[in-house]
Amino acid sequence: MQNLPLCLRLLFILVLSLVFVTAADDYVLGPDSMPQAGVPEGSIEKLFFNDSKIYLGTERDWWIYVPAQYDPSKPACLMVWQDGGSRVTRDGQWRVPVVFDNLIHKGEMPVTIGVFINPGVVPAPHENATARYNRSFEYDSMGDRYARFLIEEMIPQVEAKYNISDDPNDRAIAGASSGAIAAFGAAWNRPDAFRRIFSTIGTYVGLRGGDGYPTLIRKTEPKPLRVFLQDGSNDLNLYGGGWWEANLDMYASLKFSNYEVKNAWGDGGHNSKHGGSILPDALRWLWSGYPAPIKAGNMDNRRTQILIEGEDWELVSEGHKFTEGPAVNTKGELFFTDLRTSEIFKVDLTGKVSLFAKNTAKANGLMFGADGRLYACANGDKEIVAYEMDGTKTTIVKGHPSNDLVILPTGGYFTSPGEGKVYHFTFDGQVKVVDEGMEQPNGVMVSPDQTLLIILDTSDRYGYSYQIQPDGSLAYKQKYYHLHRDDNQTKSGGDGLTVDVEGRVYFTTHAGVQVSDQPGRVHQIWEKPQSGWLSNAVFGGPEMNYLYITITDKVYRRKTSTRGFLPFLEPIKPPKPRL
Repeated sequence: MQNLPLCLRLLFILVLSLVFVTAADDYVLGPDSMPQAGVPEGSIEKLFFNDSKIYLGTERDWWIYVPAQYDPSKPACLMVWQDGGSRVTRDGQWRVPVVFDNLIHKGEMPVTIGVFINPGVVPAPHENATARYNRSFEYDSMGDRYARFLIEEMIPQVEAKYNISDDPNDRAIAGASSGAIAAFGAAWNRPDAFRRIFSTIGTYVGLRGGDGYPTLIRKTEPKPLRVFLQDGSNDLNLYGGGWWEANLDMYASLKFSNYEVKNAWGDGGHNSKHGGSILPDALRWLWSGYPAPIKAGNMDNRRTQILIEGEDWELVSEGHKFTEGPAVNTKGELFFTDLRTSEIFKVDLTGKVSLFAKNTAKANGLMFGADGRLYACANGDKEIVAYEMDGTKTTIVKGHPSNDLVILPTGGYFTSPGEGKVYHFTFDGQVKVVDEGMEQPNGVMVSPDQTLLIILDTSDRYGYSYQIQPDGSLAYKQKYYHLHRDDNQTKSGGDGLTVDVEGRVYFTTHAGVQVSDQPGRVHQIWEKPQSGWLSNAVFGGPEMNYLYITITDKVYRRKTSTRGFLPFLEPIKPPKPRL
């Protein structure tokens, strides 16, 4: 090229630049996006909704597409589309009904009812005012609010008209840009409702916390989701981040956690030309293998290997009012409280559940001591008490409210959330305040070597670490453990905690069981087995390798590849943590 005259070189550069500029928009629709002879058309009904209890004051248009093959006697699959007004037309860039017609006719996707929903708008109160446009709030926000809007308010209206499967394997969800992160977030938060996701030019950037998804995908126990991602290298690069880089990060995180994920990368910009052109192929892949269920990924790539493949949560006990205070004895037998009924229950090694004590004065936290007695925070009487195994009770500490406790060979610690205080006590009843200033100190446990005290503040997002001094006092307080919070919560919801022999800490929070390494970094987030308040955890069983959790009205356990320890026995030196 250097040998060409200057004018020819300039012309060549100009032509080349035009090729690159136009290449980003050089996507065309294929035959599956065009009406085909002999293919029956589905029907489309337009509706209006302005009675949301989740997004107050909003109104929106929405549409239902019903394929010609729909049989009311057979449950149909469901696919929900965000920004529905631009997707439901039979012309334009998307033409979703046309693609549905063709693919359903050819048997390349199941009979699927489409629901197309616009974002909400709060109308202006008068002509000199501006409406409130809810799109970013509904779509870009983290948490389960938008999923609940779909599940609780929109889908029931479709179910009132049509026979729709409630199997999440039969449900897909799609969107572009902010609609894409809305679709992913709905399935991520509610995989019991959606499992197939089509995301184009997804806004996984820092508008309302969406840039946190790649990290959560890597840490959270994998869910049964199948994800198709599309983006172009000329997508937006704004104050919230770069869309192209964010989508690459999403893909890398999904691959890391071994999800079923497929990508279509191009050179397009922030538009639907590429997404619309690949829609038929994306739908074929999303529904491939149907009705075989979508499998969850796995945690094989994680540094911390604790979960065992095929081992899920097992129900231990149910029918309670509010379970709390799990504790185990030297045999590995479990004891727990029902806070609201003032009862303590025992689970023996065969799994038999029996009543151990009643009229416990709202006993909460429990823990065994080296003397074989079960110590309890009898907060209703403002006492710490000790139960013999025949049920007889002795008062150890009087006149102090308490919530949770840990017992060491020479004494113990208990937390008092209402006072914002932490106490040390001896077995002869001596008590002293060793920390104050936390808003709600709650769960408490020690490191395996008995040198560090760990306390969780329910009103904060941090777990605290202290070094235990010879006289029982505490030193070197730090906000040490950094926990994740649900977007709808200002607090982590941290309540209880336990520790394994390697010094990893298991915090019970709104987001699930958050597993932190010794340096205070959350490596894993385990899904809760049910909705509700996850109150506490402890390792138990004859080999101390089952993690027991108390959650609202039930108790569950899960077998792990690690084991817990009893803090009232000889200390255990954990291995040096990896950096």
